[in-house]
Amino acid sequence: MSTTFQRLMAVRKGKQCGFWVLLDPDKKSSQVLARYAKTMEAAGVDGFLIGSSIMVSASFERAVKAVKKAVRVPLIIFPNGSGMLSKTADAVLFTSLISGRNPNLLIDEQVKAAPAIKALGLETIPTGYILIESGNLTSVCYISNTMPIPRNKPEIVKAHALAAEYLGMKLVYLEAGSGASMPVPAETVRQVVKYVTLPIIVGGGISDPSYARKIALAGASFIVVGNALENDSTGAMAKSFAQAIHFNGIKD
Repeated sequence: MSTTFQRLMAVRKGKQCGFWVLLDPDKKSSQVLARYAKTMEAAGVDGFLIGSSIMVSASFERAVKAVKKAVRVPLIIFPNGSGMLSKTADAVLFTSLISGRNPNLLIDEQVKAAPAIKALGLETIPTGYILIESGNLTSVCYISNTMPIPRNKPEIVKAHALAAEYLGMKLVYLEAGSGASMPVPAETVRQVVKYVTLPIIVGGGISDPSYARKIALAGASFIVVGNALENDSTGAMAKSFAQAIHFNGIKD
């Protein structure tokens, strides 16, 4: 039986770049979130991240179960801390905020979560999480109490990504943050892809398919879209994103 990580790599191999949607249980009820996820899957989404910066509601487990029942593509927890776990999900991004210097998000939360993850039998995908300046203060920067890497300093981003590779992580996530004014620069993505061998996830502030395509052509392995699709009840916008991202190696 294939692991979730192997399924993700199969998507990467077949489509060159995968398309993920971020689901926030704080913004939609479990039933609405499940219907939305089903619509997104039909439009061409390859997987879902589920999580929230704060998680105000107490319905995380209910939301995970509802979405998992509604879709067949991987459902991966994108946690804000050690308490955001569910045995129903396919895997959890076991993230370390390596761009910051807050020990709580570098190692403390990971240590707290590890025994619970083992008890749940949940697959982990070790991920180096790197915040990049987006033009405004995002939720993740505020909550994590860390500074993002300046967007005009790709060499710093490259060094952090390489450290993630040498630490044995499986993925690198370049994040501008939810609600970012500016997404991660395509040139930064291109330089990081050339510098490390790990698959690169890019998210935050990607609001139109044309820019998503630039990120895909820069070599990203997975692109995450959230806010831009929140009101896409028919899946039309998601389909446009899917067509832009799934270029299968064909250059413009």
